[in-house]
Amino acid sequence: MSVIRINYENQLNELTDRLVHLGSLTDHALANAVQSLVDQDERLATQVIEQDSEINELRYRIEEKCYHLLATQQPMAGDLRTIAAAISIATNMERMGDHASGIAVLSRRISNERLLKPLVDIPRMAQIGRDMLRDSIQAYLSRDEALAREIASRDPELNRLNEQILRELLTYMVDGPASIRQGTYLIWVAHNLERWGDRVKNICERVVYVVTGTLTDFDLHDTDELDAPSI
Repeated sequence: MSVIRINYENQLNELTDRLVHLGSLTDHALANAVQSLVDQDERLATQVIEQDSEINELRYRIEEKCYHLLATQQPMAGDLRTIAAAISIATNMERMGDHASGIAVLSRRISNERLLKPLVDIPRMAQIGRDMLRDSIQAYLSRDEALAREIASRDPELNRLNEQILRELLTYMVDGPASIRQGTYLIWVAHNLERWGDRVKNICERVVYVVTGTLTDFDLHDTDELDAPSI
């Protein structure tokens, strides 16, 4: 193998390492954001918000690396798909960091209030979403199309929990107008978690693309899902 090819392979490996690191930062951001909500920990919520810039910066570095490789190496076939997918995956992870930061903002707003109820389904949504992200990274690393499709099939559970939380909180809000403000914030939290799942599906679509060369839209098969606005 030539020195040029070895250098190229090293750069591809560096790109993969950066994606894995970005996924780890995003995963920890969501874990801390939801924990700050459960514990009503304003300091932890602030930490999540402040660290979002690190996620943004790493995403930009990944994009720059991808554009550099495209311009200087002129990759073909599988390598081209890998680099193109990395741009999309990094973008989705950065947006997932925004969802985590958004949850932290909402957490901080109600950190001094008594919670309407013990939080059960929101942490459950977060755990499902985090598992989906970690598994999607593994699917990307191992080029596992079947795993990517299986991960995407978990998203309806997040949608179901989101709708369940919405119905439950609306009941509190109808029974007591004083609950409207906090109830609204918690609904937004659940919606951010639902959108997190959509972002993971996007990542899984790119895994399928890397493996098969075919762009797949899992949403075309999800006819029972609600079309909720993004935040």
